Amino acid sequence: MDSRTALIEDLMERFPHVPREAVIKEDLLRGGVAFDASALSDNESGEVKPKSYFIFSFDHGTLPELGEAALRRPPEEIILTGGPYDLRRTVVSVRVNPASPYRVAADDEGLLGLYLDGRRITDVGVPPMPEYYRHKLSNGKSVMEVAPTIQWGYLIYLTVFRVCQYFGAKEECQYCDINHNWRQHKAAGRPYTGVKDVEEVLEALEIIDRYDTQKASTAYTLTGGAITKTVAGRDEADFYGHYAKAIEERFPGRWIGKVVAQALPRDDVQRFKDYGVQIYHPNYEVWDRRLFELYCPGKERYVGRDEWHKRILDSAEIFGARNVIPNFVAGVEMAEPFGFGSVDEAIASTTEGLRFFMSHGITPRFTTWCPEPTTPLGKANPQGAPLEYHIRLLQAYRAAMDEFGLSSPPGYGPPGPGRAVFSVSSFMDSLPAQDAATV
Repeated sequence: MDSRTALIEDLMERFPHVPREAVIKEDLLRGGVAFDASALSDNESGEVKPKSYFIFSFDHGTLPELGEAALRRPPEEIILTGGPYDLRRTVVSVRVNPASPYRVAADDEGLLGLYLDGRRITDVGVPPMPEYYRHKLSNGKSVMEVAPTIQWGYLIYLTVFRVCQYFGAKEECQYCDINHNWRQHKAAGRPYTGVKDVEEVLEALEIIDRYDTQKASTAYTLTGGAITKTVAGRDEADFYGHYAKAIEERFPGRWIGKVVAQALPRDDVQRFKDYGVQIYHPNYEVWDRRLFELYCPGKERYVGRDEWHKRILDSAEIFGARNVIPNFVAGVEMAEPFGFGSVDEAIASTTEGLRFFMSHGITPRFTTWCPEPTTPLGKANPQGAPLEYHIRLLQAYRAAMDEFGLSSPPGYGPPGPGRAVFSVSSFMDSLPAQDAATV
């Protein structure tokens, strides 16, 4: 294609059953977006909710490479509407790439728009600063640092352990920059708490609950790096679980409680359930056996792919299949030098994984791969996976759900184009809007 505009329009025409909103959203997620100075925030002192870096960098450059965007953070997310493609309301997680052909800038009247190949293609909305971000904890920490919200305020993201005990080239997942993100924020002098104190988390949640008068925050996610030994004397199930226990005791029924952790043995998973967790995300990352072994060496070494999948199925007996929602990183299947050489092969492999889990009533979800430059796969694949892969994946995902009679998973807000708030992939934008009974 001669231009990115020609590419997206060709895909919109070839895949008319995939919402055109998802075509642009996936392209922004896989390749990032540049920000004019007129579109940056004033950090926590302004009127726009700034990017919190809630777990990974999700950027195409390190902080020193982002220029002014490292000093005045871009917004956490943007909303796309209108334009020549007549887009319905589409929430997109911000992934900064100064070299992107997409740019957010203000026009002569100060109205933000998304520009591609020099043409304004959508209007852009930015999240207002929530009232709860304007209040500090008693120790002076910000709510954004302790309990940031994403998905347009729907989800409180509690990264209570900011590093991963899979460490170094022989253990770290090859697409993951959690450890680097920790290092770069500390090097920049930013507050970035490594292990969050339970009482700090509860105090931040009290502030959110007090000032979120519209009850926009509906769920929380407890997560962080893998724990192979202990943190603060606790193993993984007890470490993440004891936050859930404290939250559920203080705020019974206020939020849907979710935990992202490794695929743990049945007794550990039962502890999550006993602590009050409602939804379990034991992420399987990539389906293909060879790629799992290459890209997730720590998980292969400590658990192994077959055992990982067995534990996912076992956990469905504890939580119920609908409440087990493992994530995979969409696009790493095509990462050079080890990934599939064609979109056909990559889609066939990923669909095999979808059908495996969905045949057991388990509905995976996915995050669109952002090739962060400090990771081995990001360095080798700065362009990420082809956009066609991501569009065909949405088509295959919808088809697999239809095949097994499944509906949108709980804890992700409403599905459907124009309604979805899940911001790090378009899977919810691509599902039917009438699937909204449980959100």
